[in-house]
Amino acid sequence: MSAHLYGLPKTPPDWGCRSLLRLQIGKSGLPANRLLPSAFSPRPANAPTSGLYYPSLHNATVQPLSMLGYAAANAWFVLSNFKEVNESRIGIMGLSFGGKWAMFASCLFDKFAAAVWSDGGIVFDEKRENVNYWEPWYLGYYPQPWRTRGLITPDNPAGGVYPRLVREGYDLHELHALMAPRPFLVSGGSEDTKERWVPLNHSVAVNRMLGFNNRVGMTNDRAEHLPTTLSNERAYLFFDYFLK
Repeated sequence: MSAHLYGLPKTPPDWGCRSLLRLQIGKSGLPANRLLPSAFSPRPANAPTSGLYYPSLHNATVQPLSMLGYAAANAWFVLSNFKEVNESRIGIMGLSFGGKWAMFASCLFDKFAAAVWSDGGIVFDEKRENVNYWEPWYLGYYPQPWRTRGLITPDNPAGGVYPRLVREGYDLHELHALMAPRPFLVSGGSEDTKERWVPLNHSVAVNRMLGFNNRVGMTNDRAEHLPTTLSNERAYLFFDYFLK
């Protein structure tokens, strides 16, 4: 039997499509393990007790998004220990913060058989406040006190490793290549629009070089950040096709 891991931010009552996704997964009969955000919250107020910072909040030596990858890998091992689960058919998905999480986890841990990255911002984009890889809780860690949350400005610059990555020409398409030849779907909304096909074509080329086709997909059926019934259904069908 296949299984899913999924990461979502805390769900306000009116974000019903997130709950619908859980319901769809549950109705399918597939086991699912939600990665609880409280233990790995990116919010500064939760930083002192967050598992994002290793070995400590004051002296982290691993970028927080990489630590999220470790957390997801541990969750994979939890699911794989269930006798009902086929460990070769475990997928991962996430929305927004969870989309970044799912992307890093699936690329850095190759036991995930397939992945859905939902509108987390798949490449660096300093014009989009939600594609905020520069923040200290993602790829811009440095010891506190931290910058004011928001877009990069001369008065509110980014710190940590993020500016160096940008300066050296990286934009995360290099990370995507690690998924090949495993399939992934970008469920795009306001942050991941059809223009993201430019970096995604690098992954298409990597898969083609390895002898695989139709391993990279993107849907752009919503204009807003939040998922819809349709985008959830397409994410579910993706997993149904590749994991069953």
